[in-house]
Amino acid sequence: MQLTMRQLYQTMYQQMGPQGWWPADSKWEIILGAILVQNTNWRNVVPALNQLKTATNLEPARLHALSTTELEPLIHSSGFYHNKSKAISAVFTWLAQFNYDLTAIKQARNHQLRHDLLSLRGIGAETADVLLVYIFDVPTFVADNYARRLFTHLGLPSTNYQQLYRQVSLTPDFTAADAQEFHGLIDEFGKVYLQAATAWQDSFLVGATFAQK
Repeated sequence: MQLTMRQLYQTMYQQMGPQGWWPADSKWEIILGAILVQNTNWRNVVPALNQLKTATNLEPARLHALSTTELEPLIHSSGFYHNKSKAISAVFTWLAQFNYDLTAIKQARNHQLRHDLLSLRGIGAETADVLLVYIFDVPTFVADNYARRLFTHLGLPSTNYQQLYRQVSLTPDFTAADAQEFHGLIDEFGKVYLQAATAWQDSFLVGATFAQK
């Protein structure tokens, strides 16, 4: 069976139910989590987030006030803490220019928002798109590793983030909430059906292909 992007989303949602991603209590926590999870797993991120909560209560001005030297020991558990501390500092310095007003940033930067995020130190395409989806509520397809594996099985192979990002996109009927849910569904599907070589054969999507337009 051929599935459009909307049909793929609906099929996954019906089979798996709502995922409620991103796991966080605030958008500031999502920003931090999106940076800290780079090149590691979520298990290593949790202690770092807890340390940051204790130190700053995750208040943006207090996070911005931390130097990279102060940040590094707090986020040590996430690995690559030297680079990640600089990324956190860069993001919160950028946010401070707008007084941490996310709505104002979205309105002011509009179509330049992704470009702005990509210009920040330590923010690559995947992290930028995660921030667009979860922080600024912009419906965007996150072409992460699990998405690339999924679409390879659906007949659309890709070798890197940008290749899949260029090949597929969310249709205009996707809301920000849909985009967030879709990202969560793909990643949860990936953990169950895309880890082991034979697990795909047991999935509810076996035999499906992606209907490109």
